[in-house]
Amino acid sequence: MAVVTVKSTAITNRDATPRVISNPAGVAGAVQQICGTAEAANGDSIASKYILGQIPSNAVGEVLKLYCDAITSGAADIGIYRNTVDGGAVVDVDFYASAQSIAAALNGTEIQHEADAADAGVGFGLADIEKPLWQRLQLSADPGVIYDIVATLTAATTAAGTIAIRGSYAV
Repeated sequence: MAVVTVKSTAITNRDATPRVISNPAGVAGAVQQICGTAEAANGDSIASKYILGQIPSNAVGEVLKLYCDAITSGAADIGIYRNTVDGGAVVDVDFYASAQSIAAALNGTEIQHEADAADAGVGFGLADIEKPLWQRLQLSADPGVIYDIVATLTAATTAAGTIAIRGSYAV
């Protein structure tokens, strides 16, 4: 065993000679909030979509929590879509969570890390924590867009209830 000192990217950049500019969102960014709800109905079918919030492509360090009433059955992928003004095309259907159960009430279940193992590192794994959203989506450059955060049913609902998301990110 050895005693070591290991620096994060931001600290390494700060201590470099000459200094390297870090992504401002990861060092001292402005924190923004996401909060949105949608109503699921009894009998909503697989592939039904609930658009819960929006997030910019340059967002860093999302903390996302999912809430819902007990909807008796149902599961949803939580992912990134182009926003409805841009046509609403899917970017990554399960970027934040895959087949997340919404059958029982959820009171702030963190979802930002759930899909990482299934996506083999694509998503929000620990190695990606300092990267902006566009890099975690494996894009070559920041498109400078606002994405929608969408819950897409992977199992139909058998009761009505509210689905909500609350979170924060830095820019």
